Amino acid sequence: MKRAEAIEVIPIKLEDDGKIPNHPTFPLLIYKSVFEDGDDIPATLNSNDWSGEWLGSVHPFHHYHSNTHEVLAVKEGSATLQLGGAQGETIEAEKGDVIILPAGYGHKRIKASDDYANYGAYPGGADFDMCYGKQEERPETINNIAHVPLPDDDPVFGQDGPLFDHWIR
Repeated sequence: MKRAEAIEVIPIKLEDDGKIPNHPTFPLLIYKSVFEDGDDIPATLNSNDWSGEWLGSVHPFHHYHSNTHEVLAVKEGSATLQLGGAQGETIEAEKGDVIILPAGYGHKRIKASDDYANYGAYPGGADFDMCYGKQEERPETINNIAHVPLPDDDPVFGQDGPLFDHWIR
């Protein structure tokens, strides 16, 4: 695994589009090419108290989680993801990349290589809700997002990670 100071961190801050709220304060963060062959991604996430991990792919429809933050760590392959809702940014997620989604940030898989796989995990192993941008969800989800606390640790680099350079209450 690369050291924090050796990686490129890309912050993306998008506004509420009326369906996908995104986060009012925290930007989404992309850490490029963090993990290398042989790195134990789940062990790294777990050691920083981001757990409840699963291995799979991002859903092929816009969705978000209002009650927790999420990390996606790309194990294999590559995918085109749309982040932040229908008006959001399209990015290429590649093996070794890490995407940290603050509560409320939309995400959707546009396409992926046949071997694409990412781990997902949550601070403290939180159970996540599934939100789809429906109007009837908004009052509750906006309230939920406002009450999700800052995590204790960066999912990759712990208490001194670059997450805390970008996520400030």
